[in-house]
Amino acid sequence: MLDKLGNLGALANIGKKTSTLLGVDISSTSIKILQLSPSGNKYKVDNYVIRPLPANAVVEKNISDIDAVGECISAAVSILKPSIKEASVAVAGSAVITKTIEMNAALSDSEMENQIVVEADQYIPYPLDEVSIDFERQDLSERNPDMVEVLLAACRKENVDSRVTALDLGGLEAKVVDIEAYAIERAFTLLAEQLGSEEDQTVAIVDIGSMMTTLNVILQGRTIYTREQMFGGNALSEEVQRRFGLSAIEAESAMKRGGLPEEYEFEILAPFKDTVVQQVSQTLQFFFSSSHYNEVDHILLAGGVAAIDGLADLVQENLSTPVKIANPFENLSIGSKINQTMLQNDAPSLLIACGLAMRGEY
Repeated sequence: MLDKLGNLGALANIGKKTSTLLGVDISSTSIKILQLSPSGNKYKVDNYVIRPLPANAVVEKNISDIDAVGECISAAVSILKPSIKEASVAVAGSAVITKTIEMNAALSDSEMENQIVVEADQYIPYPLDEVSIDFERQDLSERNPDMVEVLLAACRKENVDSRVTALDLGGLEAKVVDIEAYAIERAFTLLAEQLGSEEDQTVAIVDIGSMMTTLNVILQGRTIYTREQMFGGNALSEEVQRRFGLSAIEAESAMKRGGLPEEYEFEILAPFKDTVVQQVSQTLQFFFSSSHYNEVDHILLAGGVAAIDGLADLVQENLSTPVKIANPFENLSIGSKINQTMLQNDAPSLLIACGLAMRGEY
């Protein structure tokens, strides 16, 4: 039978408020854990925590030191003191093969599973015993109403197992292993109403983390394109460290709280913002060149870099496209434990954690 990606049915439960899980986002430089709770037909942000990871514990979104990641999760959990221990975690889109296939609509899920096992080598370029697989029914085929489109997702077991083990070491139980792009897609349901856009408009979510920039283009609530490229805020942090002789922690603290010498703004930050604009433009050009689109209607900036003052305005000015900083919590109630100023600053980097926390148990 299929060795499932920890209930990866990643598109299921979108918009449902029946239950929540702890959203655990394992990035290259930090662990982010977010707890939401249902509040009417929306959510309440109960609490969150962000903890830095040791250098090279996660390399290009692959866990290389499970013990270090587990210890970091454990430390984060001891600070957060969550009311639940069941969690949702994600693998990077680059680690997952997705394919839409057509199958007989009359088949039950178990019958589909059996058929996928038999035919797996047609879709997956790895031995079946080396991968975790999941699938989900989509819409009926437009060409043949007796057939249904089925989304098939496969990931190397080691990528799934390392995350499940790290959560276990940290005192959490991995109920769901999702895909980052689908977590972002789920969080987008909280962002869409802020854009005031029509359903047929295209929205580019540009998530600029410490090491990696990820583009997700969403149309009618579904991801139609995703791409990762190596670029992130660590370039800014490393230049601050080099120029002013600071440690990585000191540099991050100084950039957030201020207090750096005057030349930082003009000689370091301004050129970095120009580079971000170039990277966003380049990333969008990849999308345009591989699709029939030549523009997007909105750009949402996510990730830690998005919070840089004036960056959104600069991107909008240069690309002539409406730009907004992604804040999935803008219309949600906020728990009393949370510093709202800090949350406002951290919100763009919590998009994946938010989508994971919204996942629902199964």
